[in-house]
Amino acid sequence: MSLPDGVERHEFDGTTSVATRGHPEYGERTDGEWRRWDPHRSKLGAMLELGMDTGLSGGETTLYLGAAAGTTVSHVADFGGPTYAVEFAPRPARDLVGVAERRSNLFPLLKDARKPETYAHVVEPVDVLVQDVATRGQGRVARLNRRFLGDDGRLLAAIKARSEDVTADPESVFDEVLDDIGSEYEVLETERLSPYHDDHLGVVARPRPE
Repeated sequence: MSLPDGVERHEFDGTTSVATRGHPEYGERTDGEWRRWDPHRSKLGAMLELGMDTGLSGGETTLYLGAAAGTTVSHVADFGGPTYAVEFAPRPARDLVGVAERRSNLFPLLKDARKPETYAHVVEPVDVLVQDVATRGQGRVARLNRRFLGDDGRLLAAIKARSEDVTADPESVFDEVLDDIGSEYEVLETERLSPYHDDHLGVVARPRPE
């Protein structure tokens, strides 16, 4: 699988890893201007490290749901176009604002991904929807935010089994979420994100035509 423009493999202290060019944000190792995209700290980084076909080519307009303090979305903004970062919790959102100050194309939004109507007036149509939310109803969140994606866009989601049901078998949870997503998206690829993230499923999907 080819990497997007602006994402390259570099060696960091004997470890070869995907990397982007930008300001370091979370103590990641660097090689000149390049910063390691640590797959243990990033589900999307793990998807790229595992060779999933994300469809990313570089320069895409992106809506990122569950941006937290900006670990992953900082890398996305490094190689992408306009990047809208939705985070619900005020504390990590403050850190996210700091990350955005160093990236003119990153726009933090203190909003709830379950209520896209609250930011629909701000977010333009996007090429990519990245979802990494720790909440029940992850399939519903993906469906609600379908409104921002063009028909040829991509959903890149990290489904967290423990956020849906701590006691349930993860495979059963994944099947339920995929069934939910299926009403609005065609699932193209799935892969467990082990060994980087336990009980997580990486999902690549494209929206069904409206």
